This record gives sequence, C-alpha cells and structure tokens, in this order.
Amino acid sequence: MKKTYKIEVDCAVCAGKMEDATKKVAGVVDASVAFLPQKMKVEFAEGADVDAVMAEVVKACKKVESDCEIYL
Repeated sequence: MKKTYKIEVDCAVCAGKMEDATKKVAGVVDASVAFLPQKMKVEFAEGADVDAVMAEVVKACKKVESDCEIYL
C-alpha cells in the first residue's frame, strides 16, 4: 500500500534526511520526500499497521530534523 502525506520541511537537504530516516523504519518498503511540493510518499510492507509505522516514521524524522512536520 502507498500513501502520500503533506509535510513541512525547511530545505532540500533536510527533506533528504527525512527520506533516509523513513526508509530505515520497519514496515516501510520505500519512501520519497519531495521538498518543493512538500509531500512524502510512503510504500508500506504488506500487512503492516500503517498507523504504528507512521508513528515510528515521525519519531525517526524528528531525530534527524527536529522542526519538520508530517501531517497524518
């Protein structure tokens, strides 16, 4: 399953950090973060609990970019 989320991030480098952090979260198959449109696309593993995975994604992204926002 793939889902798109609105995000708020200040620069392209920060968006790259968020993308890398998201890809490392268990339950995420792939992810891409687009700085200009301020969107994050996440592909989830089959059978993954999307809400639980996204809670971990938010934590991972806050560690690498503390002022980012992901609107769930």
